[in-house]
Amino acid sequence: MLHTVVDAAYLAQGAVNFDINPEVPPGANGLLKLLNWLLWGVTLACVAALIFSGGKFAWEKWQHGSGDSPKMLVGSLVGAIVAISANQILGAVTSAA
Repeated sequence: MLHTVVDAAYLAQGAVNFDINPEVPPGANGLLKLLNWLLWGVTLACVAALIFSGGKFAWEKWQHGSGDSPKMLVGSLVGAIVAISANQILGAVTSAA
């Protein structure tokens, strides 16, 4: 217990200088390339879902039917927003390092 108090007092005096320099880990460029490819795939999937759900929504309107196409349309828009936001967050994190 006394040892912990002495260490805390020693650190509080500022005798220890922490010099922390963040570095990019090895292989990070490959990981970022893979994540960019994944983002392109997700974006293409969101565009395809948007086109499909829009067509289905138009077909249901024309046939006077009710279905779940409005939910699909909103879901594809939300998916696209989440994917684009994830890219912006990843860009901010990697540029800060």
